[in-house]
Amino acid sequence: MMDRKKQLPFLLLMMFAIVFTSIGAVDLGRTPPPPPTVKVQLLAFNDFHGALEPPSGSAGRVLTASGNVDAGGVEYLATHVKMHAAENPNTVLLGGGDLIGASPLISALFHEESTIEAMNLMGMDFSSVGNHEFDKGYMELLRLQNGGQHPDGDADGDPYLGADFQYLSSNIFIDSTGKRLFPAYKVLNFNGVRVGLIASTYEATPTIVTPAGVAGLRFEPEIAQINAAAKILKRMKVKTIVVLIHNGGAVPSTTLYNDCTGLSGDILPILDGTDPEIDVFITGHTHGAYNCNINGRIVTGAMSNGRILTDIDLTISRKTGNVVQAQAANHIVTRTVAKDAEMTALVTKYKNLTAPIANQVVGSITANITRTAGANGESPLGDVIADAQLADTTAEGAVIAFMNPGGIRADLTYAGSAAGEGDGNVTYGEAFTVQPFYNYLTTIDLKGSDIKAVLEQQFDNPSAGQMRVLQISNGFTYTWSASAAKGSKVSDMALNGVPIDLDATYRVTCNNFLASGGDNFTAFTAGTNLVYGRFDIDAFVDYLADNSPVAPPAANRITAVP
Repeated sequence: MMDRKKQLPFLLLMMFAIVFTSIGAVDLGRTPPPPPTVKVQLLAFNDFHGALEPPSGSAGRVLTASGNVDAGGVEYLATHVKMHAAENPNTVLLGGGDLIGASPLISALFHEESTIEAMNLMGMDFSSVGNHEFDKGYMELLRLQNGGQHPDGDADGDPYLGADFQYLSSNIFIDSTGKRLFPAYKVLNFNGVRVGLIASTYEATPTIVTPAGVAGLRFEPEIAQINAAAKILKRMKVKTIVVLIHNGGAVPSTTLYNDCTGLSGDILPILDGTDPEIDVFITGHTHGAYNCNINGRIVTGAMSNGRILTDIDLTISRKTGNVVQAQAANHIVTRTVAKDAEMTALVTKYKNLTAPIANQVVGSITANITRTAGANGESPLGDVIADAQLADTTAEGAVIAFMNPGGIRADLTYAGSAAGEGDGNVTYGEAFTVQPFYNYLTTIDLKGSDIKAVLEQQFDNPSAGQMRVLQISNGFTYTWSASAAKGSKVSDMALNGVPIDLDATYRVTCNNFLASGGDNFTAFTAGTNLVYGRFDIDAFVDYLADNSPVAPPAANRITAVP
């Protein structure tokens, strides 16, 4: 055994050797290499339509396997966004268009500024441009983007500073300059990986917006402009590409919000015609909820009114820039979470400003009057609105009124609201939510043959196999056949039981949107002796006041046969 006096220096020497060896093993000048992939989270919703308050009726519910769930309201939506954003610092919040327009009074009364302020608070990053962004023309949309006072002044008393997020669209051009109205794309950088974001707008927007709304603009085909932008991104070596498009697909009413069963509509040919290297399509416009994987591409839709929040998670290779893993989920914006405090303050501010107008009781109803159409395409609320428009224009000689179903934005519900008006009573705010466009009633002369032409245009509208069934006033009846040839589907037109004479002239009322050929009803443009009347909302409110309590009509004016 070694002597103790000799053992101590030996042990010290060994300790120093170990320490120096350990220090030498640590490279103090280098950091660990980054992970081989980056995770990026895309949060998205579409067709918000200024729904700051929780929407009522069917517009505020989502169908699940166990029944309907109440959903929506910006105070809850903001909470859900924050919860998901906290999961990944590489998160971007995206809008699918129609953030504004067709809005309740709490947004419309303030020129949609309240909704843009809410999007700013929520942290919206980018949005595609929807058709309803043009309800007041593109100069007003530019004001909402950039800030500035509305010509009518500051309705809330505060200066408007504009959107903190950027609108994008690849296929809208200004006629006078030939330049795009907004940027076509944006490249995002997440810890060294790049994601290209392309936006597109429904190319048929001029057919579903008043001519004044799109005056001075040109809408190019979606597929061509998406592909052109994708080509530029690929030249820039961007390998992950996301399309944010205000167009989409339709699913049966029985399809659940996270399924893809029965998807149809414009999105399918768009998928077929666009660059196969595009990874994700976030859609809108059709108000459909779906979550699809089509030929390896994620395709999602998030309903409307902030009821659904889409979460898309991409794992991207640092080396190649390509997506190596992708998954998507639609989440219901439930009202069981805590309200976001900032949003509550914003909603309270605008509710208080709106209350003196919104909470006025204008009439009453005996039960829910809904916009849900039957097999014949007719809805009880559509009948009431058509009757209101006819009643308001009888002095102009009107005998028939037509209402486009897309202009009916909510149900009239019997249950009282938080405003405290009581069951069965209808407030101005509720009526406005149903009819929010401030369209003019327009009375024209149409021949009986023109009326038939209008009705024939309901079929294969907006695309093959789909229908837009006009709502009709009391006294007018007709039959349509599903199996009859196109152009010959409508028969047995009658007014108060008397057959319509194809050569006779009838005085007809519709809104100015339809009168200008909107929703592909170009046969209305044959009308002559045009007279503009009052706003549709004023006619609706007066009808409720004069006919209360209003009962749901039977919705049997139209007969559908095989």
